[in-house]
Formats: sequence, structure tokens, C-alpha cells
Amino acid sequence: MSAAHADDGARGGDAPTIDAPPPGPWSPLRQPTFRALWLAILVGNIGTWIHDIAASWVMADTTGSPLMVAAVQAATTLPVVLLAIVAGTLSDIVDRRRYLIAAQLWMFMIASTLAVLAHVGLMGPWTLVLLTFGLGIGAAMAMPAQQAVTPELVPRPMLGPAVALGSLSMNIARAIGPALGGLLVAQAGIAWAFAINAVSFLGVMLVLVRWRRPADRPSLPPESFGVALRAGLRYARQAGILRAVLVKAAAFFVFASAMTALLPIVVRQDLHASAGTYGLLLGCVGLGAVAGAILLPRLRRRIDGDRMIFLASLVYAGCIAGLALIRDVRALYPLAMINGFAWIAVLSSLQIAAQTSVPAWVRARALSLYIVVFSAGMAAGSLGWGALAQWSSTRHALLAAALGTVLSAVFGLRFRLAGAAQVDAMPSGHWPQPIVADDIDGERGPVLVTIEYRVPPGNRAAFLHAMQPLGRSRRRDGAVAWGVVEDTAEPGLHLEYFIDSSWLEHLRQHERVTGDERRLQEAILALLEPGTTPRIRHFVGGSPDQTSIPPMPPPDGRALR
Repeated sequence: MSAAHADDGARGGDAPTIDAPPPGPWSPLRQPTFRALWLAILVGNIGTWIHDIAASWVMADTTGSPLMVAAVQAATTLPVVLLAIVAGTLSDIVDRRRYLIAAQLWMFMIASTLAVLAHVGLMGPWTLVLLTFGLGIGAAMAMPAQQAVTPELVPRPMLGPAVALGSLSMNIARAIGPALGGLLVAQAGIAWAFAINAVSFLGVMLVLVRWRRPADRPSLPPESFGVALRAGLRYARQAGILRAVLVKAAAFFVFASAMTALLPIVVRQDLHASAGTYGLLLGCVGLGAVAGAILLPRLRRRIDGDRMIFLASLVYAGCIAGLALIRDVRALYPLAMINGFAWIAVLSSLQIAAQTSVPAWVRARALSLYIVVFSAGMAAGSLGWGALAQWSSTRHALLAAALGTVLSAVFGLRFRLAGAAQVDAMPSGHWPQPIVADDIDGERGPVLVTIEYRVPPGNRAAFLHAMQPLGRSRRRDGAVAWGVVEDTAEPGLHLEYFIDSSWLEHLRQHERVTGDERRLQEAILALLEPGTTPRIRHFVGGSPDQTSIPPMPPPDGRALR
């Protein structure tokens, strides 16, 4: 149960096999359910791009306003900002399969309404924005659960390739959808574009209905929504790699959004081209992203994630500047392909780090925070660059965004993703169940856990240094306070303490301990006085109504002298 419980570390689960060859980039597609869902989501992503092209082009054609065109993109992403954390919390505490089916049904209904209104000629600019916002609500509710089910569909060694294939799906759609959308708008009209998007949701629903997901049989009752939400936010505050992902994402996407937001205005007003040209340019972006998804695994063997994001951000900035300065469509096609390559390099590096560095119990909540940052950056950036383009000019807005992308890349170097691929976030199960004399009501609390360590004088500094990451893991997994102190009368006798809000929360903490934490606790054991083991004690509040936390020394990890 605590570092404490490191004395049982040797009895934990098997360590990952290091001799097995790494899975290939296409190996997850050999898993039938993953393959079916991947193909269905690919079709759905194509439908979404068709909708985006139709909506953006119609708005640009009917209003000619950069701000209104940007409002369409903001209507897609703003619901994600508002609802993704709620969606991620729900995804971690309800049946994800049924939840995803409900979200797909909602989006099918909204897309069908768009198609009907466009067919009868009742599609005004604000109606389009409002219904696009409704589609965004469905996407916001589905995204965290859709990403979080990936580890349920593939073995652990295939998780990285599976995440990369998810990015590849998005960008294959980006290569096909825009060109198809531009062709549909030009040849058949927006009603057909919206109708095809509606039909695309049916494929995902069919796969989900046929998926026989194993029933969850948790040993503990599920968290309430409020408890689960607080646990997810608490985890994010203490998880260094996840924080780095969120900061890098925020720094990049605010500026990168200018490319997507202002491209239809450049095509329509500066190049005087058609919806087909707009679709082909976005198709080239998608082709570049597909090429990137294929080549990136080889590049990642030579370049770490932090350097990859930095270099790709600089390339992306050059592409934004190129869009501002180049007025020859033929030159913009290869530029768009380079842009797609840089985009997927940044996006997939962030997504893989976010997926692989967090444990299953909080995965959807962690991913929802990444989705919120991504979408907030895209929404705020789209509106900001659209407003700047309308106030000044499209060229000035794009050049400002290019400069901002360079500065954000330099700023992001302060936050490191190093080690994300080596994180062992699988449950270790090495904490023994606490010994109790009688049954304890799960709501009783607070729970105080103390662990005594005897440390030789020569190991004191190393011991206190090793305890700091342990304290962060305690807080990530549920502790509301943590500290380590030293006996003033008996130097070398250290007491670690941490507090959980209730007995049930403490039992949940047992289930959340990972392989990384097991190794950390084993390293701490090696620093103790030979022949000694930690002494663990549990203290629980006297009744379920006693929820206040008793005063404790400052939980700053400093030893008292």
C-alpha cells in the first residue's frame, strides 16, 4: 500500500519483456475489432472533412467575412473546450461502448438536419453555425472515450502503433475528404455533402453495436462524477509528462490554427480560385500527413519527441509564412504537403506521449485535458486570426502567426517529454491489502497512513531525494496531503505520512499503483538499514461523518532536524 508496501515489491507482476521485437506500424490492424473500428472511424473522419469543407466554403461564398468563416471552425472546436473534461470523466466511469453509441446517434441526427435544411433552402449563416456547434457537442462527448478504448482493443506492445494509426486515419481522411468535399460542393451542392456526413456516422455505430466488450467487474464501487473529476485534475497537476504535453500543445496550436482558419479566405479572395482548389490544397495537406505518418516511426529512432516537435514547429511556421507570401497556386500544392508532414509530426508526438504516459484508470480524463488544450488553441486562434485578418489583412495575420509559431517552439523546449515511451503505467498490484480488525465503512475518513524507515546516515540525502517522486505519485493516485519527517531523538528514523479523504479512496489507491511506482519503491528499499523493513500503519477517522483532515506538518517533503 505505500512505499511502504515496497517490501512486497518483489511479488508484483512480471516486468515487460524486453527481448521481443517491437511491433510493426501496421500490426494493430491484425486485431479484428480494432481494424473494423479504425476503418469505420476513417469513413467518419472523411465525412467530417466533407462537412467542414462545405460549411467553410458556403460561409466564405455567402458572407465573404473572415470572421464568419473562422466562426464555423470555432463552432466545431468550442464545444470540445467546454465539454471534453466532462466527457472524459464520464468515459472513465460509465460503459464506454454504450456511451459512444449515444454520441454517434446524436451526431447522425444533427448532420441529417443540416442536410434537410440545405436541401429546402433554409440554411442561413447563423443556422449553419448553430448546427455545426451541435455537431461539435457530439464530437466533444465522443473524443475522449474513442481514444481511451484503444488500449482495450490491442495488446500493450501495440499501443504506440495503434495511436499512430489513429493519427494516420485522421490524415488519410484529410487527404481524401477535402478534395471529395470540394468536388461535391461544386458538382452536387452542400445538401449532398451534409447528407454523406450523416451517413458516415452509421458505420461507427454498427461496429460499436457488434463489439462484444467484456463487462467491467470492478472490485470497488465506481467513483461519483464529482470525485472522478477532481481525481483527474489532481492527477494532471502531479504528472510531469502530461503537463509537458499540455504546455507544448497550447504553445503550438494557438498559432498553428491560422493556417486552417485563413486558407479558405486566401483561396477565395487572394487567389480567386474555386472550392475545388481549396479542397485540393487541403488534400495535399492530408497527403503530406499520410507520408509523415509512414516515415515518422523511422525518424523517431533518431530524433526524440522534444526535438521532433521543435523542428516540425519551425517547418510549420515556414509554411504559414509561405501561405502569406506566395500567390501561385502551383507553388502552394507542395507547400501544403510539407505543412501536412510538419502537422502530423507535432500532433502524433504529443498524442503518443499523452496515451503512453498515463494509467488506464485516468486515461480518458487525461486525454480529455489534451483535447481541451488542442481545441481551445484552435478555437481561440481561429477567431483571433480571423479578427486580425479582418481588421488588418490576411497576409499580416499569417505572418504574425508564423512568428508566433517560432517563438512558441523555442518556449516549448523548457518542457520535456523525455522518457514518455518508457513509462510503465500498467497496474502492478504489488501493494498488499491493509490488515484490519473489523470491516470499515468505505465513507469513513480521513485515512492517515504512516510508514517508518530506518536509513543509514550515508544514505539520508539519496533517500530524501528518492522520496520526492514518490510523494508526487501519492498525490497523483489520491493523497490529499503528503510529507516525510525525521525523528529528532533518533536520527535515521524517518516517517512518511499521507492522507486520503476516505477508506474507499485509499482502497482505490491500491488499485492505481503502477510498475513505475513499484520500481521507485524498490529503489527506496535498497537505501534502508540492512535487515530492516518499513513499518506501515493505518489510522481512520472515527465515523463516516468525520471528514475533516487533522492538522499535519507542512507536506513539503523537508526533513525536520
